[in-house]
Amino acid sequence: MSAAAPGVSDASEPEPEPEPASEPASVSTHVLDTAAGRPAEGVDVELSARSGAEGPWTACGTSVTDADGRCRGLPAPPRGTTHVRLRFDVGPYAARGTAGREAFFPEVAVAFAVAPGEHHHVPLLLSPFGYSVYRGS
Repeated sequence: MSAAAPGVSDASEPEPEPEPASEPASVSTHVLDTAAGRPAEGVDVELSARSGAEGPWTACGTSVTDADGRCRGLPAPPRGTTHVRLRFDVGPYAARGTAGREAFFPEVAVAFAVAPGEHHHVPLLLSPFGYSVYRGS
C-alpha cells in the first residue's frame, strides 16, 4: 500500500474530531402564588444576561407565565454568559388578584450565576408582602 501524497489525507485515517464547544447555559422558571395556593398565570418575565460580574446587562427576551405558572418561551442566554437576571412584572398580576390592590413588590428582579452546559431552574414563590426564590431542578 502506498502512502498518501503530501497534503492529501489517507482515507483510512479518520479526521480528528474538533473540540466540542461548551454548551450554553439554559434557564427556566415558574411562578407560584402561595397566598392563593396556585400557579400565577399571566406574569411577564424578562431574561437579561451579562458576561462578567461587572458587565452590562443585555435583554435577551421575554415570556409570560402560562396556566401552570411556567414560562415556556424564555430564550437561552448567549454563549459566554456568566450571570442571568430574571425580572418578574408582578404588579399587574397582583392587581388582577382577589385582593385587587397595588402590589407591595411591583416587580421582582433575581440575578444569579450560570455555568456553561448546566440547566438553571429558578422558581419565584410569590405572596402579597414577600417572595422567595431558589434553584430548583
